[in-house]
Parts: sequence; C-alpha cells; structure tokens
Amino acid sequence: MAKAIAVADEQNTGIQRFKSQPEKLMSFLRDVRSEMRKVIWPGRAEVQATTIIVLVTVFIFAAYFELVDFIANHTLDRLLVYLSKH
Repeated sequence: MAKAIAVADEQNTGIQRFKSQPEKLMSFLRDVRSEMRKVIWPGRAEVQATTIIVLVTVFIFAAYFELVDFIANHTLDRLLVYLSKH
C-alpha cells in the first residue's frame, strides 16, 4: 500500500514538473531580456581599436615564437652535428 502511494506521488511530481516547464521557460526568457537591456554594447570605434590591438599583438607573438623556434632549431642542429662528429 505504501509503495502504491509513493508511486502515485512520484507520478504527480513528474507530471507537475512537466507542466511547469513552459512557465520556467517564460521566466527564463524574461530574465534574459531584462539582463540584455543592461548590456552596454561597444561602438564602432571601440571595436576597431580593440581589433587592431589584437592583430598587432598576434603578429608580435608570432614573430617572437618564430625567433624562439629558429634559435632552438639552430642550436639543436649544431648540437647534433657536434655530437655526431665525436
């Protein structure tokens, strides 16, 4: 008997949860809309400035890593040549 009551309660809570989904979705969407109104979007000039900064930084790091790679490669080549002679 107790099992039958427990199963009935579980079914009711499952159905209740299923029925409450549209309400939860609407509440979530209202919250999203409210938060999106608080967002301050960057202007065109700010986007251009930050894009230029990012591009310059990427090229600087690329040049740095190219230099480090060249030095490491050159050093290892010389080391291997030296070790192969001896």
